[in-house]
Amino acid sequence: MKYKKVSGSFSFLTLLFLSFLTLQQASGQIKVLMETNMGNIKLLLYDKTPQHRDNFIKLVKAHYYDSLLFHRCIQNFMIQGGDPDSKHAPSDMMLGDGGPDYTIPAEFDPSLFHKKGALAAARESDLDNLKQASSGSQFYIVQGRVFTDSLLRTNQAKRITKMKLFNEVINRPEYKSYLEKYNGFVKAKNADSVRAVYEFFNKKVEKEFETAMLYQFSEEQKKAYTTVGGTPHLDASYTVFGEVIEGLEIVDKIAEQKTDGNNRPINEVRIIKMSIIP
Repeated sequence: MKYKKVSGSFSFLTLLFLSFLTLQQASGQIKVLMETNMGNIKLLLYDKTPQHRDNFIKLVKAHYYDSLLFHRCIQNFMIQGGDPDSKHAPSDMMLGDGGPDYTIPAEFDPSLFHKKGALAAARESDLDNLKQASSGSQFYIVQGRVFTDSLLRTNQAKRITKMKLFNEVINRPEYKSYLEKYNGFVKAKNADSVRAVYEFFNKKVEKEFETAMLYQFSEEQKKAYTTVGGTPHLDASYTVFGEVIEGLEIVDKIAEQKTDGNNRPINEVRIIKMSIIP
């Protein structure tokens, strides 16, 4: 799927709409400047997600993110960073598991969603993370793509529904023993058994999906995803806690980098430093 670039008056209208969303969603003005070796990105943090906001501010002030890599970049999707193991990682090192020894409770808000430029928290999968708690440090910035009305309605709504339904199913009390077995298989590194438990839950979800209520997009979401673009299938499953207010072209540039088999850029994309700005 190719990202649709806009131009002319439509591009101007899109930028106006993005600015409107920024003013509508953020009551505070906590801003962060992210300097990278490919250019600068300015971020606005939302007051509606105070635990994520305060944690990000704490890490920025402690220079936690300085010299870390964007270790996972997927064009038309997102760019991910914040793994402390990436600071001195050799080119063949697998990244994505590093971070502080705590998580942040999910702070889902229907008015904060995955439009292009959204800043969100990475996290472990639902089977390992029943409450969908966020990583203590890893984040991603959405690049995404622009959707048509029909694709947004028929494809993405179903993907969101299945993701939410999967989390609902695995949290049911009657499946507690299956989760205990799953955790044992993970510790024992029994890949076949881990896969079998996943398939068990997946079949349950598929069976219930036909009668499940589809996720409903708000008018704001529909407008954003069909103009600015984004990654709507992540809504209500990952916490969005800020957005890019300057430097979307740098996000595009980073997302377009050539990567290896683990989606790590061949040529390092490094955060030089982050700082709180007026």
